[in-house]
Amino acid sequence: MSPTLAGLAIGAVLAGAALAFGFWGFLLTALMMGAGAVLGRAAEGRLDLGGVLDALRGKRSSS
Repeated sequence: MSPTLAGLAIGAVLAGAALAFGFWGFLLTALMMGAGAVLGRAAEGRLDLGGVLDALRGKRSSS
Protein backbone atom coordinates (compact mmCIF):
# COMPACT_ATOMS: atom_id res chain seq x y z
CA MET A 1 0.00 0.00 0.00
CA SER A 2 1.45 3.34 -1.01
CA PRO A 3 1.77 6.14 1.55
CA THR A 4 -0.72 8.21 -0.46
CA LEU A 5 -3.34 5.47 -0.33
CA ALA A 6 -2.70 4.86 3.36
CA GLY A 7 -3.11 8.57 4.09
CA LEU A 8 -6.33 8.63 2.09
CA ALA A 9 -7.72 5.68 4.05
CA ILE A 10 -6.73 7.18 7.41
CA GLY A 11 -8.30 10.50 6.46
CA ALA A 12 -11.52 8.81 5.40
CA VAL A 13 -11.78 6.86 8.65
CA LEU A 14 -11.11 9.94 10.77
CA ALA A 15 -13.58 12.05 8.77
CA GLY A 16 -16.24 9.37 9.18
CA ALA A 17 -15.62 9.18 12.91
CA ALA A 18 -15.83 12.97 13.22
CA LEU A 19 -19.12 13.08 11.33
CA ALA A 20 -20.66 10.14 13.17
CA PHE A 21 -19.42 10.66 16.73
CA GLY A 22 -18.30 14.27 17.05
CA PHE A 23 -15.01 15.58 18.40
CA TRP A 24 -14.49 13.04 21.20
CA GLY A 25 -15.27 10.12 18.89
CA PHE A 26 -12.79 11.55 16.40
CA LEU A 27 -10.15 11.90 19.11
CA LEU A 28 -10.70 8.37 20.42
CA THR A 29 -10.55 6.96 16.89
CA ALA A 30 -7.28 8.77 16.18
CA LEU A 31 -5.81 7.52 19.46
CA MET A 32 -6.80 3.92 18.77
CA MET A 33 -5.44 4.11 15.21
CA GLY A 34 -2.12 5.34 16.58
CA ALA A 35 -2.00 2.56 19.17
CA GLY A 36 -2.80 0.01 16.47
CA ALA A 37 -0.02 1.34 14.26
CA VAL A 38 2.52 1.12 17.10
CA LEU A 39 1.46 -2.40 18.04
CA GLY A 40 1.49 -3.47 14.39
CA ARG A 41 5.04 -2.22 13.93
CA ALA A 42 6.08 -4.00 17.12
CA ALA A 43 4.48 -7.26 15.93
CA GLU A 44 6.36 -6.98 12.61
CA GLY A 45 9.62 -6.51 14.47
CA ARG A 46 10.17 -2.99 13.11
CA LEU A 47 9.85 -1.31 16.53
CA ASP A 48 11.49 -2.17 19.84
CA LEU A 49 8.92 -1.28 22.51
CA GLY A 50 11.45 -1.76 25.31
CA GLY A 51 13.75 0.79 23.72
CA VAL A 52 10.91 3.25 23.26
CA LEU A 53 9.83 2.90 26.89
CA ASP A 54 13.41 3.30 28.11
CA ALA A 55 13.82 6.46 26.02
CA LEU A 56 10.57 7.89 27.38
CA ARG A 57 11.73 7.19 30.93
CA GLY A 58 15.08 8.86 30.22
CA LYS A 59 17.13 5.71 30.80
CA ARG A 60 18.84 5.81 27.40
CA SER A 61 19.56 8.42 24.80
CA SER A 62 19.21 8.07 21.05
CA SER A 63 22.84 9.04 20.44
